[in-house]
Amino acid sequence: MAHDQYTFLDPVTRFDKVEPPKQHQPEPGLDSELDPRADLGEDSYRGSGRLAGRKALITGADSGIGAAVAIAFAREGADVALSYLPSEQSDAERIAALVRDAGREAHLLPGDISTAEASRTLVADAVEKLGGLDTLVNNAGKQVFCEKLEDLTDEAFDQTMKTNVYAMFWITKAALPHLPAGSSIINTTSVQAYKPSPVLVDYATTKAAINTFTKATAAQLAERGIRVNAVAPGPVWTVLQVTDGQPQEKITSFGHDTPLGRAGQPAEMAPAYVFLASAESSYVVGETLNANGGIPTP
Repeated sequence: MAHDQYTFLDPVTRFDKVEPPKQHQPEPGLDSELDPRADLGEDSYRGSGRLAGRKALITGADSGIGAAVAIAFAREGADVALSYLPSEQSDAERIAALVRDAGREAHLLPGDISTAEASRTLVADAVEKLGGLDTLVNNAGKQVFCEKLEDLTDEAFDQTMKTNVYAMFWITKAALPHLPAGSSIINTTSVQAYKPSPVLVDYATTKAAINTFTKATAAQLAERGIRVNAVAPGPVWTVLQVTDGQPQEKITSFGHDTPLGRAGQPAEMAPAYVFLASAESSYVVGETLNANGGIPTP
């Protein structure tokens, strides 16, 4: 790719319109097997020292948005701890290599953050490996469609809540004693919080909860100099979509109903996280930054 994130281009055609074939992977899936591959900014993101010396923990950092954020953070000067499920090891190693290619530290921390113990251990390990912590990105998420509420099991609902909401609570709470004034917490919510799909009742519910958690903790932590914000992506092409995140019949036209007429790429999300992590957003607190291709939000 010849351009970087600063190149003046038509947003409609800046990235190719994804028209993927129907495909399915078992959860959690691998980015390396996604067709076509998602653009994580590997060949395009250009850093300028905006996060020099920062120490960041990113959940769901092996693929998709989390991976794009890890690459961008490293190229902006941050050391990164990557959280992911053990079965995603090959994807995580690829992202860690890109972080190291940028001259920064990459620490691989596999585990299932849907349990409190694993979430707290993750934070402790990240602090130890990084030598501190000043940036937290709660990005990992579970999304599995279900056509009828009667078919949404208690176990599935509970697992979505634990992965998307409880883990954010556990990790944030464990991180707070280590975060100095000037630190930034960034949570990944979704356009689903405002425009929920009928087949994503549990997922959309968690994303609305993330918005509210963000605003409440932002108000609480502001006086301590810790800023909390969120990014709300629209339809973004990631492995999440092909691991039952979407019905198969929606895969081939995923994101085509946005005003830009295409799905977003993870590379397009990363600059929003960089902005919210950097000192240039020092007066931005409790914000949900929508990056959704033009879908109206409240």
